[in-house]
Amino acid sequence: MRRSVRFLIASLMCIGAATARSQPESDSPKYQEVFYTSGNLRIQAYLYKPDGDGPFSAVIYNHGTRDGRERAPTPFPHVGRMLTRAGYAVLVPERRGYGKSDGEIWWKEVGSDQSRLISRLQAETDDVLAGIDYLRGLPYVDTKRLAVMGWSFGGVVSMLAAARSAAFLAAVDQAGGALTWDGNSHMRSALIAAAEKSTIPTLFMVAKNDRTTASVTTLADVFKKRNIPHKLVIYEPFTPSQGGRAAPGHALFSSQGAGLWENDVIEFLGRYLR
Repeated sequence: MRRSVRFLIASLMCIGAATARSQPESDSPKYQEVFYTSGNLRIQAYLYKPDGDGPFSAVIYNHGTRDGRERAPTPFPHVGRMLTRAGYAVLVPERRGYGKSDGEIWWKEVGSDQSRLISRLQAETDDVLAGIDYLRGLPYVDTKRLAVMGWSFGGVVSMLAAARSAAFLAAVDQAGGALTWDGNSHMRSALIAAAEKSTIPTLFMVAKNDRTTASVTTLADVFKKRNIPHKLVIYEPFTPSQGGRAAPGHALFSSQGAGLWENDVIEFLGRYLR
């Protein structure tokens, strides 16, 4: 078990490092650094606002893990750009243990006990749901038109949030749990349970050469059986220019591959938030 956890951390470090290097440094949209409370924790977030007075629909974007660089600020400007350009306000929380947010780093808290990973991600989901209350205090955000979106661990958290809150009108799962699905039965059970509970229209996205496509296709099958609106997109194999050695397709949802999936996200969100 310790070997599998170390392998997972090493894989995520490669992908997280590639993500960090791939963030564009020029032509980045402006964001405001904000803080809000989640229980007794102080959570940092990046807030992007479109031009104009609003009120705007809003998207909460959930990052994946970035082991070894947890405390480095990562505002995901490519996400902020594509969504504000489409008219959405965007909140990117640094969940507990990331950035300037309070809390322990995830792998220090989880250790070698795979069952604790889900408890940790549920706690991070608390931080996401607390972001809804923060958005309710902004006069230019229409909190009756919210979506949740995330990549990798952020996709897992997005699915957990969609299952726990009726505040969202749409969700986007970008390869959530793809790196842990095969090796962690607790992850499989938690994601399937979330899919069996959620009633929120969801866009499922994954590349053919991710570590597995099952973490996404299994959930889409659950939605299909329950007759819940959804869309499944399986992209052709993706080769990143940086990182991604453990699972090249997983890096599709970094800024390196954003041009391949931006239109799918914007079209899906527009269907439910406009």
